Amino acid sequence: MTRLHLSQLTLSHFRSHKRAAIDCDTRPVAVFGPNGAGKTNILEAVSLLSPGRGLRRSSAQDMTRRPEALGWKVTALLHGPEHTNELELWSEGGAARQTRIDGKAAAQTALGRIARVLWLIPAMDRLWIEGAEGRRRFLDRMTLSFLPEHAEHALGYEKAMRERNRLLKDMVREPSWYLALETRMAETGAAIHAGRLQALAAIDVAQSQAETAFPAATLELQCDMPPDASDLRAALADNRQRDLAAGRTLIGPHRADLYGVYAAKDVPARDCSTGEQKALLVSLILANARALAVEFGAPPLLLLDEVAAHLDATRQAALYDEICALGAQAWMTGTGPEMFAALGARAQRLEVTETSGISQIEIR
Repeated sequence: MTRLHLSQLTLSHFRSHKRAAIDCDTRPVAVFGPNGAGKTNILEAVSLLSPGRGLRRSSAQDMTRRPEALGWKVTALLHGPEHTNELELWSEGGAARQTRIDGKAAAQTALGRIARVLWLIPAMDRLWIEGAEGRRRFLDRMTLSFLPEHAEHALGYEKAMRERNRLLKDMVREPSWYLALETRMAETGAAIHAGRLQALAAIDVAQSQAETAFPAATLELQCDMPPDASDLRAALADNRQRDLAAGRTLIGPHRADLYGVYAAKDVPARDCSTGEQKALLVSLILANARALAVEFGAPPLLLLDEVAAHLDATRQAALYDEICALGAQAWMTGTGPEMFAALGARAQRLEVTETSGISQIEIR
């Protein structure tokens, strides 16, 4: 199986990294060092090689190194199932992020066609017990990994909904103002819903066919909306009076939620222990990666920030075994090299330290 991997990654004035150059092979990358040294910043840079705002959802301005605030640049050499691509991402003076692929300007959505990137970060540990927005975002990242066009559908839907909501807040009642917007929302909304269901089906198959040390999750998309575009358009029109009273759109895929159950115990994920919730998340990321290895022709890049911190030694070793068996280049962070001892020679190691506000990276 061809491995999707980075062989070169450079950071310039990105977060705490004034200048960093990393050369690596196809093996997992274990990044270790003290808290605040800049480990997660490396993973964030890699996350920008996929559509969206990255694993922290930060603005381009927030990513620039202080106090210079000159802007930042990330370059990478990405090897995929069929091609090798040179990627450049940068921002100048806090302006919107720009992208070049093989020297040519490209939209962010184009990154989804040449790379697949999945991540698990500590902020996601509360996924099952916080609001639906985070679970929708998690689901949409999974969907985007299978269907790059999902990003365009989501952008189209959000744009049309914002304009419709503006009309609602202004108490515009003339139907003709809404028709084109609701048609666009219905078309993209139906595509979003269908894409989410397709992704959940792929995850379900990947979980059922795998033997793993991590518990399987049964997932259900909860969304009170007609899945057909014509029916959704009619529902939006019928719901205008209610939406006018609320000042916003009350039906559609933006109101969906992801419901998870610990399958073996038949316990809702939100009622599981902290350790079980973490294990369920790891299970879903691994299932997503296995499904992508079939769909895309190669396992995705995995970004696992402090993933071993809440896993016992047995599950840490099991996680590393599964990553290596999958053949994924996983970028993992931890506070010390001992957290990756079970990987042995199967991983390459980077030590990150910080001196006078500047992060430094050394190969160990």
